[in-house]
Amino acid sequence: MTARTTQARWAPGEQILWRYRGNGTDSVHICRPVTVVQDSPELLAVWMAPGTNCVKPVLGDGTPVHLEPLATRYTKPRRAARSRWFGTGVLKLAGPEEPWSVWLFWEPDWRFKNWYVNLEEPRRRWAGGVDSEDHFLDIVVHPDRGWEWRDEDEFAQAQRAGLMDAAKAERVRAAGRAAVERIGAWGTPFRDGWENWRPDPAWPVPELPGDWDRVPAGLAT
Repeated sequence: MTARTTQARWAPGEQILWRYRGNGTDSVHICRPVTVVQDSPELLAVWMAPGTNCVKPVLGDGTPVHLEPLATRYTKPRRAARSRWFGTGVLKLAGPEEPWSVWLFWEPDWRFKNWYVNLEEPRRRWAGGVDSEDHFLDIVVHPDRGWEWRDEDEFAQAQRAGLMDAAKAERVRAAGRAAVERIGAWGTPFRDGWENWRPDPAWPVPELPGDWDRVPAGLAT
């Protein structure tokens, strides 16, 4: 991936990394190579293609995290493992400084399925992509504009496990309420027709680089 300053904009078709740090750490435990769709002062849009090689956390013995009982899901040792994205592609949209990103999902025949509001830290840009931290709580938005909270049990358990204090949890809840207001007003990006977007068939599936967990220059602690 071409080196550039963190202030530069990526062109459509460029490949970058969309990463998440472990909660309360600077270590990357989720990494997804994506293709840039749009990068403007108002919006970063990226496409994660089906079959993309990614990195995700698993338990120390290789057990998928979601199979571990909730009571111990966030206390057992973890490690990062490579894994191919198993579903259909995902379009991710993120406004600058917004404490969430909005993901679009389709069925295999391109019938639109839903939006998914992923509550997270505002993304930190660097030469090779963006870094964030997931906040557990999410919102699913249906094509009829109905919505529902998702993963409230994980959000509560993360607090019990000490991954999020009360003040931070309230900030996340406030971000969720702001997202719900955006949904109710049918504001950007829900009103913008992204469900009709399609990827360029000439785009190759991005490769996962060997140094996917590198510390961006100037951000090392």
